[in-house]
Amino acid sequence: MIRLRAVLLEIRNLKTYFFTTRGIVKAVDNVSLSLDKGEVLGIAGESGCGKSTLAYSIIRLVPPPGITVDGEIIFEGKNLLEIDNETFRKEYRMKKIAMVFQGSMQSLTPVYTIEEQLYEVFKYHTDISYNEAISIMSEHLKSVVLDPSILKRYPHELSGGQKQRIVIALSLLLKPKVLIADEPTTALDVIVQAQILNLLKQLQAKYGTAMILISHDLSIIAELADRVAIMYAGKVVEVAKSLDLYREPLHPYTQKLLKSIPRLREKIEKLEFIPGVPPDLRNPPPGCRFHPRCPYVMDICKKVEPQLVEVKPNHFVACHLYSEATTSG
Repeated sequence: MIRLRAVLLEIRNLKTYFFTTRGIVKAVDNVSLSLDKGEVLGIAGESGCGKSTLAYSIIRLVPPPGITVDGEIIFEGKNLLEIDNETFRKEYRMKKIAMVFQGSMQSLTPVYTIEEQLYEVFKYHTDISYNEAISIMSEHLKSVVLDPSILKRYPHELSGGQKQRIVIALSLLLKPKVLIADEPTTALDVIVQAQILNLLKQLQAKYGTAMILISHDLSIIAELADRVAIMYAGKVVEVAKSLDLYREPLHPYTQKLLKSIPRLREKIEKLEFIPGVPPDLRNPPPGCRFHPRCPYVMDICKKVEPQLVEVKPNHFVACHLYSEATTSG
């Protein structure tokens, strides 16, 4: 039986650029992705590839001088980029689409208690009573394995893992349909990282929230993601179901990323690295942006930009190794 996709969020040809005095940085350049209801979509790539900018574009918090210059973000049949700012702040951000920010442990205000900071979400987005809000906050703290007494404490009184759990609880207070988690385990030790990942997995199953998990660490994404999108230099170069991508990566960049991670169940081999450095996004190379670092580079790679094509069922890749084979075959 074929399972029909229930697309919740669709990004179409999105372009978000930073207009700096040194030139235009094409941080997200013509990106198209989709997220199904209840799905976990992992987005991976090197630092600076555009992962976080993509997330900020979805919740419309791209920092200046960044501007989303083109494309659509369709959520429940509406283009989020066409909704006025006040309506988006009131009815969408936090309420329908929430985000756990990178370095979010430092985003808690040090002079307010946890209770005051969590209550701010209810105060702005709902009209429920204070007592009802306290009850909901207590339940959410329990769901992230924290005692409700923490509500009376200040951020500096908590450990890094506790603060990260509070930020996750805060993002889920209004039961959003989409949760974006940007590097949710950054600056945490490996034990706390595992706890946070297990927590996200449990909460996602409990609430049925669709999730976009952003990380440069493919081993973290492997824990949660149903599908994985690989980004390089502002573009998506491969999208596939998680198991397919890890077992048979097609894009040379994805192959190199996976070969840089040690695997416990396989024969230990020398880890590989990707030679060179990512391109300057103010002046990216013509054709395929990965071609200066690619071991399989051809003449066409230096001139023609490859398009994302489906080379296997639900497995998409932007690489001339496959587009040429598809054309000739």
